[in-house]
Amino acid sequence: MEQYIIKGGNPLVGEVDISGAKNAALGILAAAIMTDETVLIENLPDVKDINVMLEAMAGIGVKVERITRHAVMLNSSMIGGVSVDYEYIKKIRASYYLLGALLGKYKKAEVPLPGGCNIGSRPIDLHLKGFKALGAHVSIRNGSICAEADHLRASHIYLDTVSVGATINIMMAAAMAEGRTIIENCAREPHVVDVANFLNSMGANIKGAGTDVIRIRGVEKLHATEYSIIPDQIEAGTFMFAAAATKGDVMVKNVIPKHLEATSAKLLEIGCEVEEFDSAVRVVASKRLTCTNVKTLPYPGYPTDMQPQIGVALALASGTSIVTESIFENRFKYMDELARMGAVAKVEGNTAIITGVEKLTGARVSAPDLRAGAALVIAGLAAEGITVVDDIVYIQRGYENFDEKLRSLGAEIQKINSEKEAQKFRLLVG
Repeated sequence: MEQYIIKGGNPLVGEVDISGAKNAALGILAAAIMTDETVLIENLPDVKDINVMLEAMAGIGVKVERITRHAVMLNSSMIGGVSVDYEYIKKIRASYYLLGALLGKYKKAEVPLPGGCNIGSRPIDLHLKGFKALGAHVSIRNGSICAEADHLRASHIYLDTVSVGATINIMMAAAMAEGRTIIENCAREPHVVDVANFLNSMGANIKGAGTDVIRIRGVEKLHATEYSIIPDQIEAGTFMFAAAATKGDVMVKNVIPKHLEATSAKLLEIGCEVEEFDSAVRVVASKRLTCTNVKTLPYPGYPTDMQPQIGVALALASGTSIVTESIFENRFKYMDELARMGAVAKVEGNTAIITGVEKLTGARVSAPDLRAGAALVIAGLAAEGITVVDDIVYIQRGYENFDEKLRSLGAEIQKINSEKEAQKFRLLVG
């Protein structure tokens, strides 16, 4: 089983390039099956979630041609069925986007109930409510969601809670429904906008993405396109907090600074210098961080996917901080692992009260999910001594070349498979 072994204590210094946004790419890949013509998608991150999604698509007959590591050509004219294999779905939650895409194009879809990280309840009832409003009959049979319709007809849909997944799924289904659909209380995240822009580049008529009301005029068919995915704001934020926690100086390149405003604001609050450029952000931490309070909220609020990373930074800050998680209830599982490294935190329901310590010390910890795993790597980089992070398969689901990018900034981190490799690393780093 692969692990990361880390010798902490080095400030991260240098420049790092950010990959394409995983969460946008998953929705865009699904949407690509809605045309029979060939689609070229660029700036695709080479991470496990994306590769599983491409396998799932190939499994239903999509012709997948990897042009380069970060570009793929897709042709869906030979799709043989609308039933997706459970083997793929259990690995990644976002494979449920195939529901909206298949339903929109073929008026029927069968997708197993989704898997992914266990960070809390993420019900799909809003997705199903939207499909039903468009005229689909939806049922759950043998562990799969089955949706079908003679015709999809436009509707006025109000989402009870803000949901990125439901917004994207309903938007895809409505793109080829008859008439004009209005979706209210939509998610406003950058990857919702990116999926809408991609659909529009194929001939869809979607307006209002990025606001809380999206208006869609259904079209009969979609056509070929070439599209480049936006940079990953969560990967960017992770490196920004890695700079903060290690007292580093990092230029995070290939980003859209506007997407990082909530993250940048918190870094400024805890005492970092943040400098914005056209497509880069520089974070400098020259002194000990200070405490703050943070609450996760839908975009443009502070992202839940950045909560573990700020949690690690606040564990090293002076004073007591309060972190409130309002999106997912299991997001604090990493706190037990952080405690093994000397962090002082008390979790009460959806709130963590963190009392900063002068230093963390290396320990063996386990990644409970994708973002928490990345946060524990940051903790290891900031800690004194050697840290081993288990279950890094979670981290590899969403971060491309994570250890290589960190090494380019001066981190002492290695991916290992055995105790022998761990011993070799210990000898090398002294």
